[in-house]
Amino acid sequence: MQFGIFSVGDVTPDPTTGRAPSEAERIKAMVAIAERAEQAGLDVFATGEHHNPPFVPSSPTTMLGYIAARTERLILSTATTLITTNDPVKIAEDFAMLQHLAGGRVDLMMGRGNTGPVYPWFGKDIRDGIALAIENYNLLHRLWREDVVDWQGEHRTPLQAFTSTPRPLDGVPPFVWHGSIRSPEIAEQAAFYGDGFFANHIFWPKEHFQRLIALYRRRYEHYGHGAADQAIVGLGGQVFMRRNSQDAVREFRPYFDNAPVYGHGPSLEEFTAETPLTVGSPEQVIEKTLTFRDYFGDYQRQLFLIDHAGLPLKTVLEQVDMLGEEVVPVLRKEFEALRPAHVPATAPTHASLAAAKRTGEEVVR
Repeated sequence: MQFGIFSVGDVTPDPTTGRAPSEAERIKAMVAIAERAEQAGLDVFATGEHHNPPFVPSSPTTMLGYIAARTERLILSTATTLITTNDPVKIAEDFAMLQHLAGGRVDLMMGRGNTGPVYPWFGKDIRDGIALAIENYNLLHRLWREDVVDWQGEHRTPLQAFTSTPRPLDGVPPFVWHGSIRSPEIAEQAAFYGDGFFANHIFWPKEHFQRLIALYRRRYEHYGHGAADQAIVGLGGQVFMRRNSQDAVREFRPYFDNAPVYGHGPSLEEFTAETPLTVGSPEQVIEKTLTFRDYFGDYQRQLFLIDHAGLPLKTVLEQVDMLGEEVVPVLRKEFEALRPAHVPATAPTHASLAAAKRTGEEVVR
């Protein structure tokens, strides 16, 4: 099973000091977090994509290319690649280039984002969001698999005899996740292509995401990619840890109370009761994360958000170390012991997809 961290790249003042990092400091902090994730034995680092303050990761492939040069094993991913407002031709070429630079250690998560104004900023209409997601990914899927593409759709200019360059490394496109927090159409899209479905269930109660994941699993089987319980599922989570749970709650409370997204809303206690947020000891994080399997079935990737709301870099790196040393080893062992033999233990990687291509096996597409 793959474990890692994802960052939304927010620049938020530390509520305990009032100081906000500069954009340069925040960008360098994200790199440092990714490097520490590899050192701590985690598998994945994923960055979001935003084009508005207070966020900095507007160019995920630039950041991930830099991190690729500073790491050896880490899978480099996105927590969102905006399939609705990015040109699919540019996505195809940027991520194929990153594949080559990173030796294949690349996958990505398609999403529509959570910032409505991004649509007109890039010349799109938010009312076309679902249609853009479906059409743009159909084109991207073809660009990575066909050397010469003729294409015409509703939302961009036609292509005639077009070849995107470079071609995917070893002829194997990056594995794709489709991320959604509310749209059954995206779960259907992931199932149709046999791609992964990522439910970043960090804000809403589990029942909502149970329905989305169940739909994805049923339709994955319907389209002939495998049994429903073999579908490739990823989940989000949020943690803040200290050895003593009371210390964790006391230290994290001001960050939670003033967080840009959920601050000044439900209490910390209410939020931890209704969402995956765990504030406490490593043992409590393990206990709660293991319950995810009860709700959603066996799954292949778990990403944690740990660097938001103005938390200092030193504190975040401590969280990475605790995940790597105390939490993830136990989760790996416990999840593996419960997983049926026919269910994939991990999401497809470049190595596994390339090996399947060489042997002519049917692979997740």
